[in-house]
Amino acid sequence: MPDSIAVPTGVQPISFDVHAVRGGSPGGARDDFETMVAQLAAATTPNVRSVAANPGDWGIDAFAGNLGGAITVWQSKYFMPVTTKKHVQQVTDSLDNVLKAAVKNGHTIASWILCIPSSMDGPMAAWWDTWTKAREKEHSLVIQLWDETALRKKLLSPEGDDVRRGFYETYAQAAPAPVEQLRLVLEVEDDKAAALGSALFIRQMAEAGHVELDSAKRQFFNADLVAREIAHKDVPAEVAALSSANATLHGLWEIQFNECAVEDALRLHTRVWRDVRNEHDKLPKLLRLELVHSWGLVHRLVDNRKAGWVKHWRQVAAEHSDS
Repeated sequence: MPDSIAVPTGVQPISFDVHAVRGGSPGGARDDFETMVAQLAAATTPNVRSVAANPGDWGIDAFAGNLGGAITVWQSKYFMPVTTKKHVQQVTDSLDNVLKAAVKNGHTIASWILCIPSSMDGPMAAWWDTWTKAREKEHSLVIQLWDETALRKKLLSPEGDDVRRGFYETYAQAAPAPVEQLRLVLEVEDDKAAALGSALFIRQMAEAGHVELDSAKRQFFNADLVAREIAHKDVPAEVAALSSANATLHGLWEIQFNECAVEDALRLHTRVWRDVRNEHDKLPKLLRLELVHSWGLVHRLVDNRKAGWVKHWRQVAAEHSDS
């Protein structure tokens, strides 16, 4: 007879797999689980807040306390279906990042709570017990674990009841198709725009005769935020999707560069932009890119010395200083 989970009469079993169903992707599942954890923390602890990523979140998914003093931090990691030693680096990096941000921004970490929707296997549990004891002593803080057992207990408590019903009872029926969330396009602050004036992608555009470059800076800035966020989160599916998008856009540039070089009429920028616009909707949906981001990814290729806007672009790149 299969094992069963005992729950109060009339209460549906809690399955943390629903975050993947609702999110529609690894990144969506992670974000949905993070939202649940923040709401559960707020339901069980007074004065809990979240920190928006702009672009970084100081290593904080949710916190209680005063950012001018000591705080308790909740850090969610959507490790499914089991947490193993392959996740060690992500766990250690998360704590290191929140401690570095605390030093930089003038607060201290009194307690750090790792929230995972699964259980640790034996080797991981043994590592966790040793690691937490050493880190607590080293940094004078308390480290806690909200794994699937602890989360279910809190969700089935009177304080967590609203969160449980909101996130898990709704999945008695098939979940609706996820709604695509548009990615925010930000303005470039004056100091950042000035700093971008010496970037290689701007130098390449100037070499090609472009005079107005503000929109190019905005495109690059927003694409760079996306790329840095994906590198920081290190979700394999998102990393692969970005690599695929970069390869596609690089191919579009290369085709047009070769054609323009043969014709001896380098209207390259215009042709590439037309192709990027046409290809934009075919790029991985997982990235949630606006057209601005797609154009910005091309600028990143140029800034990374993989493309350019004039025939002698390799010479321009070689001579350019990043200072």
